[in-house]
Amino acid sequence: MGGEFLQALAARLAIPGLPDWVGLVLLLLLGLLALAYLLMPFSVFGVKGRLEGIEAQLDEIQAEIRALALRVADAPPRERGRGSAAAVEDDWIDPPQAPSRRDDYVPPRATPPIPPPAQWPDAPPPAPAAARGGRSEPRLDWPRPGGR
Repeated sequence: MGGEFLQALAARLAIPGLPDWVGLVLLLLLGLLALAYLLMPFSVFGVKGRLEGIEAQLDEIQAEIRALALRVADAPPRERGRGSAAAVEDDWIDPPQAPSRRDDYVPPRATPPIPPPAQWPDAPPPAPAAARGGRSEPRLDWPRPGGR
């Protein structure tokens, strides 16, 4: 009875041009792939431990934030007068002094300078055909009308 069922299933899944058992093997592989996708989230080991570690770090960070907030609330308020200005002045460094204006200082030009005209070298005269080599260009008036 089991053999007949498998034979009937294999006949239904038969792919033309391939043996009868190929369709059954493909169905089995597809089933295993679906099972792997279903079980994948549960096959990741150590997820619970990692989540507990992250939760502990989050608790530590929250405790540090609470402690900092309490320190800021308990601290005496800063004076808004000379004391705070003096603290700022102690930390302040004066910027470097700008160069002094001299009499020989020339401000940069507002427009670019006008370039000089192009200097073209004198071209040497073209070489005669015999000096250039054995090859010559065809004549434009060839063949002459009316004969040779």
